[in-house]
Amino acid sequence: MLHQITGLHQCRRKIFAALPHIHSVRRRGFSVAQLETPEVDIALSTGRVVRISSGKYARFADGCAVVTIGDTAVMVTAVARQKSQNTSFLPLVVDYRQKSAAAGRIPTNFLRRELGPSEKEILSARLVDRSIRPLFPADFRLDTQIVCNMLAIDSSNPPDVQAINGASAALALSDIPWNGPVGAVRLGLVDNEVIVNPTRREMQLSALDLVVTATRQNLVVMLEGRGNVVNENEIRMAIKRGTKEAQLIINGIERLQKTHGKAKRPIEPSPTVDEEIAGAVRTMAEMRLREIFRDFTHDKFSRDQAVSKTRTDTIDKVWSSYPTADPGLISEAFNKFTRSVFREMLLEDGVRCDGRGLDDLRTISCSVNLHKPLHGSALFQRGQTQVFSTVALDSPESALRLDPVTSLDAGMKSKNFFLHYEFPPYATGETGKIGPIGRREIGHGALAEKGLVPIIPAEHPFTIRLTSEVLESNGSSSMATVCAGSMALMDAGVPVTEAAAGVAIGLVTKYENNDTKHLLDYRILSDLLGIEDYMGDMDMKVAGTRRGITAIQADLKIPGIPLKVVMEALQKSMEARFKILDIMDGTIGATRTIKKDCWPVTDRLVIEPSQRSRLLGPGGVNLRRLYLETGVQLTQEDETSFRIFAPSEAAMHEAKEHLEELLKTEKIPDLEFGAIYTAKIVELRDTGVMVTLYPSMPPTLLHNSQLDQRKIAHPNALGLPVGSEIQVKYFGRDPVSGFMRLSRKVLQGPATAMIRNLDRTSSSSSNSSSSSSGGSNGDAKT
Repeated sequence: MLHQITGLHQCRRKIFAALPHIHSVRRRGFSVAQLETPEVDIALSTGRVVRISSGKYARFADGCAVVTIGDTAVMVTAVARQKSQNTSFLPLVVDYRQKSAAAGRIPTNFLRRELGPSEKEILSARLVDRSIRPLFPADFRLDTQIVCNMLAIDSSNPPDVQAINGASAALALSDIPWNGPVGAVRLGLVDNEVIVNPTRREMQLSALDLVVTATRQNLVVMLEGRGNVVNENEIRMAIKRGTKEAQLIINGIERLQKTHGKAKRPIEPSPTVDEEIAGAVRTMAEMRLREIFRDFTHDKFSRDQAVSKTRTDTIDKVWSSYPTADPGLISEAFNKFTRSVFREMLLEDGVRCDGRGLDDLRTISCSVNLHKPLHGSALFQRGQTQVFSTVALDSPESALRLDPVTSLDAGMKSKNFFLHYEFPPYATGETGKIGPIGRREIGHGALAEKGLVPIIPAEHPFTIRLTSEVLESNGSSSMATVCAGSMALMDAGVPVTEAAAGVAIGLVTKYENNDTKHLLDYRILSDLLGIEDYMGDMDMKVAGTRRGITAIQADLKIPGIPLKVVMEALQKSMEARFKILDIMDGTIGATRTIKKDCWPVTDRLVIEPSQRSRLLGPGGVNLRRLYLETGVQLTQEDETSFRIFAPSEAAMHEAKEHLEELLKTEKIPDLEFGAIYTAKIVELRDTGVMVTLYPSMPPTLLHNSQLDQRKIAHPNALGLPVGSEIQVKYFGRDPVSGFMRLSRKVLQGPATAMIRNLDRTSSSSSNSSSSSSGGSNGDAKT
């Protein structure tokens, strides 16, 4: 009885302990008894099926979706705080985690676990962020986190695009206010045919890798892609196809949202000043702002200082007239009004704040070959954006090795061309910490690298590292990196197919009721300024050559733009790119044929198999000594061939002299297989005798088993002193070790061939050698 009472009390304690957990589960919007997993299958025009499901995993999150295509599965969660942090922007964070376990791999680092985010993870997270951020309501300011987890990765379907669809579904199913959904597809181009969501094998044959994110009514939200010099018409065709396919994904997410989506939480309106104070801000600031934006003598800093002074004066005057008002809200009202004035002036007369027309470029100047020790260098100046690029050429062993999961996704194990982009604080006249590279720098560097990869020859003897340091920045530093990098590659003697250039295209629109499908007015801006990027609605970066596009990226601040505007922006980018290439060709054309003394060189060394041990030395000590003394690297290609890499022509000459001295030997006589030669004993060993056939020959071992037909334990048993000569038969070289194969045993019988004496310094004749051989044989038989 006592035992039953004790068990009852324990059961009651467990029930009460579980109650808070059950209540929290119900608050999150699902029941413990109801664990259904709603899902929808979306069939694309190619017949491939994208499955989106929810309700099985991560049920404490505000929204969760699992997107499956093939055997690749991506889980995306969305969580937003309940209380605002009183920020003036949307604190959205996207984390993309590429798990090795999802691909059946173990990380190769020391701890054998995932560490900080890799470059691929950062770029994929930015891809998701840029696809969903424009569709959040303007007044939504809650901390929001999107986490993309790889559940499984197969060898055919990349997961990054499906992470965008997963984030779209998770936000649509959650109670987080969001004006989605969006759909995303990857597009390839094989034999002039657009392929939707190509497999990795198809991507290896594709000339295009384009990701298109779109929302309802075929509005484009985000573009990201690279191409192998793809014609503009083919890009247009791919974008149109991508927006059409995205509608199928959007429809599938909407069906799932209607049946299983949560009600959206109400948005707390951001505090604003009343209309009277806003009118006072307009009255005091409008004329001064218009004068500033029409003063074409201003540069970046003078314009910012003038606007800042106007802001300070306006806030002080309005606050003195309305002392109960919040100065922070007055400042925010001034910022909104400044943006509206800037945009209205552009829409009204089409003249920009620096005096340019909509299609005009800033003043461009460029130079190359800036410092003699550099393999290649270039300085590109466009307005107040200045980029300094350098090229370093190194051996193929310096190629960038990729981690296993990234290699699986990218289809390559290493990169022999890579670009590093640096944006120090002084580029904008600020102070800051210079340390680990940030997400923005990684993204801009990756975009510039995409723009330059197609012009690099596929077979190149060197590893190429291109560094780009932004010295001044007032808009489009990543596209200036493409221009400077292209010239630096040419200055370094890299046989690029043609020059590449990049330009940023901006957009200012006018619309009502958040309806960007029907724009009331818009202006497309070529060669974007920093302030135009900040005040505008789009930043489209396009890089390419005269024949086509190599990279494209479009970021929007509004919830989508029509295809017509995208096509016009592409046309403007092509016209601007041709103008920039004309200026670059005039700079690089005269200096491209000049050869520099500092350029690295390569050569090939072929040796005999028997020379390999002499070349390498014990444990490779000769190769290490050569590298330390001359900087020259030797890499073995096969048993007899070595690739030589020298940092300069002078180092190559020095290394060749060193190698000639190392491998210096007299001319080796051609030995005839099966011939009999006179050998001189130079050393006695327990295992046999060391003999030479000619003076410069390295001693080779004649084993005890080949000395006599009888089994002997030591050469002394035959009475063979050092310095004596014997006859041996030559059977070629061992194919593995390269050592000579000699035998005295086979000659203990009738003579079968003429005896050869290769020691020309010996006074003995062939006949005396033959007699000596006969004597030796007679002694052995005795």
